[in-house]
Amino acid sequence: MPTTTISSRDFNQDIGRAKRAADDGPVIITDRGQPAYVLLRHDAYSKLTGGGPSIRELLDQPGIEDIDFDPPKWGTGIFKPADLG
Repeated sequence: MPTTTISSRDFNQDIGRAKRAADDGPVIITDRGQPAYVLLRHDAYSKLTGGGPSIRELLDQPGIEDIDFDPPKWGTGIFKPADLG
C-alpha cells in the first residue's frame, strides 16, 4: 500500500489525481510543506475506525432502558492519593 504525498496546491488543481492515488493507499496532503490532511478511501477509513456503531447508536437500541447501570460516584475509591513519601 503505497503512500502518496501531494501539496495542497496540487490537490486543488487536480482532485481526480488525488482520488486515483487514494485507490492505492493513503494520500498525504501538505500545507506549506507540512503534512496537514490524509485522503483515504471510505473502506480504508472504516477499517481504521473499526466500522462499528457509534455510542449514540448503541444507546438508542430497543430495550436499552431496561439495563441496570449504576456507575460509581466520583471520589468514592476510584482515585487514590499519590504517595509522595
